[in-house]
Amino acid sequence: GDGTARDIAAIVDETVPILGIPSGVKMYSGVFGVSTERTAELIADFAHGRITATSVDVVDLDEERYRAGEWAVRLYQSAATPYEPTRTQVAKALIVESDDDASRAGIAEDLVSQIQSAPDTLFLLGPGSTVAAIAEGLGVSKTLLGVDALRGRSVIAHDLNEAGLLALLDGHEQVRLVLSPIGAQGFVLGRGNLQISPSVIGRIGIENLIVVATPAKLGRTPVLRFDTGDPALDMAFRRKSYLQVTTGYRRRRLVPIAK
Repeated sequence: GDGTARDIAAIVDETVPILGIPSGVKMYSGVFGVSTERTAELIADFAHGRITATSVDVVDLDEERYRAGEWAVRLYQSAATPYEPTRTQVAKALIVESDDDASRAGIAEDLVSQIQSAPDTLFLLGPGSTVAAIAEGLGVSKTLLGVDALRGRSVIAHDLNEAGLLALLDGHEQVRLVLSPIGAQGFVLGRGNLQISPSVIGRIGIENLIVVATPAKLGRTPVLRFDTGDPALDMAFRRKSYLQVTTGYRRRRLVPIAK
């Protein structure tokens, strides 16, 4: 994850290329392959001289801003990494534009309407400021980096791990999962939400995933990515080709899924 990337980059600087196999809790830096398989391909191509190294950003969660109630990443330094645009992930971008607050408010209004109209449905809210705006619209608290559970207008569980999610799913037939992609990278699953495991997704069903993002974020996030750790599940998402993303109140956009 990003912590290990920071430690290694602090020692080697840009003198030795580094490449991470994505397996941490946080992977916002640009030194990781988009999946385990693509990372292996990058190593092979770099070793045989088919690709070169380039300078990328090493970033991590800004702990001071997190403690102040804001989820943001901080640039720590640059590192060299074997680079190929479809197989090396870009660093997470903190995307903020003047109309973002209005866009988040519209997204929140849309989801609040859905939640209120389905009082018996379990809604799982993932990490991120866009999803947090939904909880704010309902007047309930939300953990910044965790997965929280709502039914009606009430929070029934905070910061659930995989076991907690699976136990909660046992008692609910109707479930919707709300997630927002990582800016620029496009990862919906597999970065920063590893508690939402293939087993959890299998119980929820990929058709019950709601993806939300502001137009500004989508403008810099050309494709959506899924790296769940289960190749069959990743392929099921890729076969959809496009995913509908909520971008405002009753506003949707079809966004391509990376192959």
